[in-house]
Amino acid sequence: MLFTTKGAQPFGDFAFRPDDALLFGRESAGVPDEVHEACDERVYIPLMPGMRSLNVTVSAAIALSEALRQTGQMPKPLVP
Repeated sequence: MLFTTKGAQPFGDFAFRPDDALLFGRESAGVPDEVHEACDERVYIPLMPGMRSLNVTVSAAIALSEALRQTGQMPKPLVP
């Protein structure tokens, strides 16, 4: 699944599966057209009006957190 500003749906509406691969492009240029076209799913992270984009590291953290939450794989906190 590709995270892109040209995504078809917000990532929160996507049903993540445990075997999904999360792809992110370069901050400056995204991914090449052939990668974009090869992806089965394209989603985006909604932004507040006036915001242009998020740092790729922040985007990846947001996406991974939601994918782990949906698939029940979020690590449990360590309890002393």
